[in-house]
Amino acid sequence: DLRHPWERPAQPGRLTPARVRRGFRNLRLHLTCPARAPKPSRPGPGRPPGSKNRHLATRHDVGKTVKRPESIKERSRAGG
Repeated sequence: DLRHPWERPAQPGRLTPARVRRGFRNLRLHLTCPARAPKPSRPGPGRPPGSKNRHLATRHDVGKTVKRPESIKERSRAGG
């Protein structure tokens, strides 16, 4: 029972949540780890690092069919 000086003593076996919270700091040192051991899991989908990429990305044609004038002078001569 960790109580402040202004708090009245509690009956034996009756603690408030605040007093339990204050005393938990001292208990935590003596407790074991509450977490369980990690479970083994399968690796996720995807290519493992270091292995070759078997499927290359598909390449698409740009689709340009018309030769366009490249400079400003050629554009003005062409009819602009």
